Amino acid sequence: MAGQGNYDVDIVMCIDGTGSMGPIIEEVKSNAMSMHEKFEEAMCLAGKDPAGARIKVIVFGDYKSDPEPMQESPFFALPDQNDEFRAFVQGIRATGGGDIPENAFEAIATAMKSDWTPAKPGIKRRQAIVVFSDAPALPLGERADCGNYPTDIPKTMPELSAWWEGTTQSFGGSYDPKAGRLVAFVPNDETWTQLESWNRFTPAYTAGKGCSELDMQTILDTIVGSFDM
Repeated sequence: MAGQGNYDVDIVMCIDGTGSMGPIIEEVKSNAMSMHEKFEEAMCLAGKDPAGARIKVIVFGDYKSDPEPMQESPFFALPDQNDEFRAFVQGIRATGGGDIPENAFEAIATAMKSDWTPAKPGIKRRQAIVVFSDAPALPLGERADCGNYPTDIPKTMPELSAWWEGTTQSFGGSYDPKAGRLVAFVPNDETWTQLESWNRFTPAYTAGKGCSELDMQTILDTIVGSFDM
């Protein structure tokens, strides 16, 4: 998708990889091959010309009960690396999770530390973090006593908010708060609604069958629509 457009877009998909999320993971797998085409079409319909697009995946669970609670892929350039992206997604298995809440906020912090595309003159950046979960989020730091818990992320929600809003750059990296967009396909639960005070946050609260009833076009339209914020 690299070209002479006016947007460099990086998308990090944070997917709840626990047992209850089997339907949405299968949906992601089935749509992986055509995602770059649908994304480009959605961008063009919105009057946005993509210069380049990359995607990566973070699969999260529960640090207390899952042997691999945070699986992180590299960025894949689309469409050139679509096969590599598809192969990674096909390897995801929805298992484990323990109790219902999961370590979603840790996944968001991990996503913010990604190696985002560097700024280029005349090119707008969009650094989109997209969360898919059918469960509440564990309070940040709830699993800090687990031996596999990361030490390089915020310990509290105010600290994570400071990362997001750009009032602290203590974590380094190339995250740009002006470019950051957070889109969450999650339950209408108080653990998620607390993020409504964040700038550039688009909640897409799910009901009924949850994330499994979402189609890729709805997902992409929501992501692209968030770029106008």
